[in-house]
Amino acid sequence: MVYISGGNELLDPAAIFARLGIKTGSKVADLGCGGAGHFVVPVAKLVGDHRIVYAVDILKSALKTAVSNARLDGINNIRPVWSNLEIIGATKIKSSSLDFALLINILFQSRNRENIIHEAYRLLKKEGKLLVIDWNQNLSSFGPPPEDRVKPEEVKKFAKKAKFELIDAFEAGTYHYGLIFQK
Repeated sequence: MVYISGGNELLDPAAIFARLGIKTGSKVADLGCGGAGHFVVPVAKLVGDHRIVYAVDILKSALKTAVSNARLDGINNIRPVWSNLEIIGATKIKSSSLDFALLINILFQSRNRENIIHEAYRLLKKEGKLLVIDWNQNLSSFGPPPEDRVKPEEVKKFAKKAKFELIDAFEAGTYHYGLIFQK
């Protein structure tokens, strides 16, 4: 189990990855990985030493910390990619090359959410899956202000516009929702 944003909500990456179908050999990118590497490190372990996992973030310091944390765990298959996900085509990963893309606690931080969804679509291969986990509308003493939280209906609207198909919706804990889309 892993603590994520705010330190109060437990998410189980292994259960989430199993729900998605991530397995050894999958090609994955954590889009907006952050410095702690809460998801990029476990997914790098899961896919195996011979498969690169992309850690993508706009903050170079976050990428450096995520890779450092991974190396301390003996994980050397994470490739940092500095990118602004709000610019379609900016992420230096080959188009239509990923099996899975993760957007975990990222969309609430952006005003250009639609472009982030389109960038994920560009990176995924046919039948690739996009996982979105973000803050639900429940009021809590931590997390982003309510006006910054993105409603699942908004994510679904952007995903449909990008030509994704919703294949699963679930509660990802007390404070988060999860959506899985397929290209």
